[in-house]
Amino acid sequence: MYAVNEIFYSLQGEGFNTGTPAVFVRLSGCNLRCRFCDTDHSHGEQMSLPQIMEEVASYGAVGLVVLTGGEPALSVDDALVAGLKSLGKRVAIETNGTRPLPEGIDWVTLSPKEGFAGGDAEPCVLSECDELKVVWQGQNLAQYGHIKAKYRFLQPCYSDDAAAREANLRETVETVLRNPDWRLSLQTHRLLGIR
Repeated sequence: MYAVNEIFYSLQGEGFNTGTPAVFVRLSGCNLRCRFCDTDHSHGEQMSLPQIMEEVASYGAVGLVVLTGGEPALSVDDALVAGLKSLGKRVAIETNGTRPLPEGIDWVTLSPKEGFAGGDAEPCVLSECDELKVVWQGQNLAQYGHIKAKYRFLQPCYSDDAAAREANLRETVETVLRNPDWRLSLQTHRLLGIR
C-alpha cells in the first residue's frame, strides 16, 4: 500500500520537461520541513499498486508519469516503478535526494534542500541525476559542484509577496547569466494557472 495524496493529469511546469503532458502521482509525507514548501502533501489515502496503476491508465496514452510529493522516495519501491513501466510509461521522480532510489526510474530530478531552515534535517545522499533543480534563495552554487547532472536549473523561490518574488526572480536571472552552465526554470504552471 502507498499513501497517495493525489493523482492528476497536467503539464510538467518546471525544469527540463516543462510543457510535457504527464500524470502526476503525488505521494504523501516528507522527511524535511522546508519553510518555502508550496505543496500540501500531508494528507492522503492508502492505495494498492493495482489501484494506482488503474488510475494512471485511465489517462490513456500519456507517456510520462511523475512521482512527486512531499518526498516520494520515502515510499517509492521497485514494484511501483515496475508496475508503471508495465503500462508503457516513462517514470520520472522529483526528489530531495535524502533517500536512495529504486532501479528503473527513467528521469531523476534532484532538488536538494540543504542549507535551508527545515531542509537541513537530513543530508542529500544522491550524487547523480538527470537534472539538478535548485530552488534559488541566494545560496552558494559551489555546494552543488559535486553532483553529476546532465542539466542544472535555478528556479526562483516563490513568495506570496510580489516585491520579494520579483526581486528573487531578477537575482536568479542575473545568477544564471553569471553562471552559464545553469539554466533558468520557472514555475510555468503558476503562470498558467494550472496544477
